[in-house]
Amino acid sequence: MLKNYNHNTVLLKESIESLNINPSGIYIDATFGGGGHSKLILSKLNNDGKLFSIDRDIESIKIASLIKDKRLHVIHSTFSLLKNYMKNYNLLGKINGIILDLGVSSIQIDDSTRGFSFKKDGPLDCRMDKNNGIPAFKWLYSASEKKICWVLKNFGNERFAKLIARKIFLQNKIKKITRTNELSKIIINSIPCWNKYKHPARRTFQAIRIFINNELEELKIILKNSLLLLAPYGRISIISFHSLEDKIVKNFMIKYSQLPLFIKKLPLTELEIKNNYKNILKIKYLGKKKPSKKEISINYRSRSAILRSAEKLKI
Repeated sequence: MLKNYNHNTVLLKESIESLNINPSGIYIDATFGGGGHSKLILSKLNNDGKLFSIDRDIESIKIASLIKDKRLHVIHSTFSLLKNYMKNYNLLGKINGIILDLGVSSIQIDDSTRGFSFKKDGPLDCRMDKNNGIPAFKWLYSASEKKICWVLKNFGNERFAKLIARKIFLQNKIKKITRTNELSKIIINSIPCWNKYKHPARRTFQAIRIFINNELEELKIILKNSLLLLAPYGRISIISFHSLEDKIVKNFMIKYSQLPLFIKKLPLTELEIKNNYKNILKIKYLGKKKPSKKEISINYRSRSAILRSAEKLKI
């Protein structure tokens, strides 16, 4: 896969600018992917700077390992375990910036053997780390019709979740679904109508991938842990590609950057408000950005990307 590898990093310039890089700082690329963010961060660091690049996908780790740079530390792991690694390095509360790109990389989508694509035939796997968890086809075979429907509704916002789940369940009773093309055909035959500009299997594949890789829980964990990882004035920047991820990121940043709508015992001085709500106000929300029309025209996959950034307060 590495031989034919090609990857366009979405919102690359904007995301790295949002980190406000300190040349001597310590940074984490929590989703190395194809290495676009890591390479740009390294180009902005001096000899005292450090970068920790994390990925759960062994193919991404292989790419990261090709970068020969003493400032780079490569870790094969899920980013929910990041706190444990940084604790071992004695770096809790000392990280100057964290970047997360939550999109499925071209490495995964374009390789038909990974099972992420609903357009290319291959084994129905969908795991980001093929050494952990169970492949999608095994889960679909063992899951109840009710569970499949729940996953499609909650992780894919699929309107026809009930119809699709029913067809998947019945087909697995006749012959086990093991290929991506098999699943795509079942979905197409289950749905009475669809937008001709959007593949009908898109939402179902998204839902299964998110469930198999426990993606939303992983995201919630690293967001919570970022408050422990970041140094004062350290920044976290996150690129999400669908509403489920973006809602989690947005709610987190709003929760820890805004006071309650109704504050008891008013009036209060600025110092009293700060002291009374120091456990709530953890970060300063820096806003969001979307790809330009030019970037979307070059890389159509970037059209749904949203970048949100925040800075940890000095409390």
